[in-house]
Amino acid sequence: MSQIHQKHIFLWLISSSLLLILLIWVGGLTRLTGSGLSITEWEIFSGILPPLSDFKWNEYFELYKKIPEYQKINYGMTLSEFKFIFWWEYVHRVLARILVLIYIIPLIYFLFTNKFKKNEIYYYLLIFILFLLQGLMGWYMVKSGLVSETDVSHFRLAAHLSLAIIIYSLIFWALLNYDSKFRLNFSKPSILILCLIFLILTQIIWGAFTSGLNAGLLYQTWPLMNDKFIADDIMIKNIFSLELLSNPSYVQLMHRLLAYFIILYSVLIYFFYFRKIKYSKPFKLIFLAIFIQVVLGICTLISGLNIYLASFHQIGSIFLISSTIYTLFYVNNYENLIDS
Repeated sequence: MSQIHQKHIFLWLISSSLLLILLIWVGGLTRLTGSGLSITEWEIFSGILPPLSDFKWNEYFELYKKIPEYQKINYGMTLSEFKFIFWWEYVHRVLARILVLIYIIPLIYFLFTNKFKKNEIYYYLLIFILFLLQGLMGWYMVKSGLVSETDVSHFRLAAHLSLAIIIYSLIFWALLNYDSKFRLNFSKPSILILCLIFLILTQIIWGAFTSGLNAGLLYQTWPLMNDKFIADDIMIKNIFSLELLSNPSYVQLMHRLLAYFIILYSVLIYFFYFRKIKYSKPFKLIFLAIFIQVVLGICTLISGLNIYLASFHQIGSIFLISSTIYTLFYVNNYENLIDS
């Protein structure tokens, strides 16, 4: 492949990854501002343009008035107040459409001009399929808040966010490997980092549970939960039960415990393994990302869930997963050089 084509693929991947980060950030703010249910229909094509007349604005507003969120929480909301939450969800959906176009149009061009190797074709098509699933999951999530509940299902919210992070991770991995082989060397250091990536993804899921259940509103102190490490309403015998999935107190505790475990695991594998090998420099980036994410998480909690801190906390998870994937790439690349 020529350097010009490599440059085109690089620009394609970096544009897709940056726009996806923006989409995740706007999606987080859309939820934090309570705007996610403002558009009650899945208008793939007809929803491209915003309301351009008073009649259209009132039509959207009347549809919103029919859902439980308006009837139980926002009853009496004015049209101007509705416009505020509408614009957040509208921008979120427009960005999603733009991202899919930015990904799929160059993909079609590269496929028909044979710019990919065979294994790369399957890889990029997989990402495209995941984009389609993400769109379906987004609407499936929104539907859960339109019938009887005033909020979306926290399970569907977690699935929606996790899928976005997985898509980003795959694009970022491709970006790092755009001019080299996609081969992943399952050596000991690579496996250790893959385990860390799994832990981070698990933590992101529980972070979504925490957000979806508003669990952060219960105990807004740190390091203790109202003067105790384990809050009074948490029973030790139920810690590893289904309560961890749906009970706000247990979910917040699990989110805290996972953070502590990720810190412990990272320190242990660094001091007992990575600091002893020559290609461990990027691991320090992981420590920086963990530190930033923990500080943002604590500040978000004790601030009473400040919207801006909460949104940066969500973006911090992308920085953390990116630094971990970069370390995996660095280690994997070094191992492949040794093998060759």
